Amino acid sequence: MGQILVRNLDDAVIEKLKAKARRDNTSLEQTVRDLLTEATRPSRDDVVEQARRIREMGSISPVDSVDLIRADRDNDEPYR
Repeated sequence: MGQILVRNLDDAVIEKLKAKARRDNTSLEQTVRDLLTEATRPSRDDVVEQARRIREMGSISPVDSVDLIRADRDNDEPYR
């Protein structure tokens, strides 16, 4: 795991973070870690955009999945 050092934080910011840590019954370090983790999660819009890009990379299959399921269901051969 990596470490970072943040210099020159405003004292009011530090006090607010400490107060949040006390309210959440966690350490200041854990509170800051959680906030940073949450801040770096992709937004819903980012996830939707990534899904759209992935979808565009593939092609639409000409095979109908319903037909495949029916063919498999109607197959009398035993499973291997």
